[in-house]
Amino acid sequence: MAKTYSKPPEMTIDPKKTYTATIETSLGNIEVEFYPKVAPQHVNSFIFLAKDGYYDGVIFHRVIPGFMIQGGDPTGTGSGGPGYRVKAEFNDMKHVRGVLSAARTNDPNSAGSQFFLMHQASTHLDGQYSVFGKATSGLEVIDKIVSLPRDRNDRPHNPAQINKITVREA
Repeated sequence: MAKTYSKPPEMTIDPKKTYTATIETSLGNIEVEFYPKVAPQHVNSFIFLAKDGYYDGVIFHRVIPGFMIQGGDPTGTGSGGPGYRVKAEFNDMKHVRGVLSAARTNDPNSAGSQFFLMHQASTHLDGQYSVFGKATSGLEVIDKIVSLPRDRNDRPHNPAQINKITVREA
């Protein structure tokens, strides 16, 4: 059973600092840099969950070539989350290849633990989802994940897994 939390984490990041992470997956590593100045609550939540081991063993449950890979749901169903919601932090960042953005339902204020990494640009998402980071290396890993055979619901038959996320600050 996945861990749940009663409320969003207290703000512990400093938007003036630089935060990066290594997302170690079963198909290789993805290095990301976070955007704490444009989406501090989303960055804070992701870092909190990563440091708590929440993402360890979680799969990329939805992959769509030419679009994105989605993960962060400990149930692997696409409907799981941490037990709290993060309010939208829409910004001017564009959904280009490698961008890290918060997944949500139709309610703009429903983001939780789920996120997606862009495989290719999708401008129709701009201003509709909270961009909070970008991959600085490991785009070939995103390519590997998106190329996995999948069912008609975009779920890989053998999903890539997040082994561990290591966060750094400077």
